[in-house]
Amino acid sequence: MSAYLAVAAGAALGGLLRTVLSLAWLGAGASAWPWPTLLVNLLGSALIGAFWARVGPGGTTPVSLERRLLVMTGFCGGFTTFSAFSIETLALLTANMPGPALVYVLATALGAPLAAALGWSVCRTSF
Repeated sequence: MSAYLAVAAGAALGGLLRTVLSLAWLGAGASAWPWPTLLVNLLGSALIGAFWARVGPGGTTPVSLERRLLVMTGFCGGFTTFSAFSIETLALLTANMPGPALVYVLATALGAPLAAALGWSVCRTSF
């Protein structure tokens, strides 16, 4: 599989899963808080951290460049979303909700790296 096809396939799957989760959340009764985007960004960060623990420097599972691109660049890139985070923050601000906007920015900015570290740590110590 070429590197380009790997990225495209991963992005399609990641984007599809993000959409499924977001629509399921909306169908369950959405709130003004952008939970789906926060959750996929944290889950995606944990997944990329876990995968990197296995295949990155010092990892125990060598994989091809194509597989790394499929999972990290494609799937995790398609699953997580900075553009949705940005527009949802703007929506909170324009709805005169600066407090929730700040909490959302901090939860994402602090939570995503922590989730990546958690995923990395769990994979490093458990497998």
